[in-house]
Amino acid sequence: MDLVTFGETMARLENPVVGPMRHARALDLGVGGAESNTAIGLCRLGGTAAWFGRVGDDEFGRLITNVLAGEGVRLGHTVVDRSAPTALLFKERRAGTLTRVQYYRTGSAGSRLCPADVPHDLIRSARVLHVTGITAAISATARQALDDAVETARDAGVPVSLDLNYRRALWTPTEAGECLQKLVKRADLLFATEQEARLIVPDADDDLAGLAAGLAALGPRDVLLKRGAQGVVALCEGALHVQGAHRVPVIDPVGAGDAFAAGYLAEFVRGRPVADRLDTATAAGAYAVTVRGDWEGLPSRADLDLLKSAEDTVTR
Repeated sequence: MDLVTFGETMARLENPVVGPMRHARALDLGVGGAESNTAIGLCRLGGTAAWFGRVGDDEFGRLITNVLAGEGVRLGHTVVDRSAPTALLFKERRAGTLTRVQYYRTGSAGSRLCPADVPHDLIRSARVLHVTGITAAISATARQALDDAVETARDAGVPVSLDLNYRRALWTPTEAGECLQKLVKRADLLFATEQEARLIVPDADDDLAGLAAGLAALGPRDVLLKRGAQGVVALCEGALHVQGAHRVPVIDPVGAGDAFAAGYLAEFVRGRPVADRLDTATAAGAYAVTVRGDWEGLPSRADLDLLKSAEDTVTR
């Protein structure tokens, strides 16, 4: 596998029209999860990816496995938990691009992930292991599984990719900062927003270059500060890179960070230079925000070329 990742993927319910969800007469059903979004993104860009985790023995769990398998993600080590339900997330399109997300995941199958679920041989054979801070937050056993997987990768010389993905509904900034700093010290590649980064190095310089340097001093060789419509500031292999984002209409910003990570990792596992990694990452992020859904807008290789074409909006 180019990429091995794991975590909790949930059934996603969202109102199809803008406004309070209580006024919706129907909800669209889909799936979403930071780690599985990244796995799908890498597969669409021509790589191979495996995801493992737990899903309930219910229709939502079957939906998740069907969607991921349909997108080419390998699921051979996924556990069907017959004693806990698949978690739900409700995504409310409140106004314009303002989106509110609520999670119903307490006691879910995904939160029952444990060290016994970790496929060590699969991780040892990967080109990169990708994890997020969400897994550390959902339960004590999931955090143990995360630690186990990271140590397995490090012992095997497999690079560890970490997206901080702080979720304030799951833990406090202090709890997150203490736990995630330990993970950052064991990561090779780090993805974070500026706000997330300051949870780890609160005393770092105010400028983004100094912030990236503060994170890199903890251990990661590649630090990528995601800035949404302002692009990315990256300190990779000791060199600073600043790259803008593509100007595109924003329909749904959820999942853009996962798309960015997928684009960067897709080129990383191919041994491409940093400039190529950032080009693909920013293009993938741009595609993601132009489509409703957490992963539905993720691009293929052919799609990447469209952003480089002339200003014509119709391709024939």
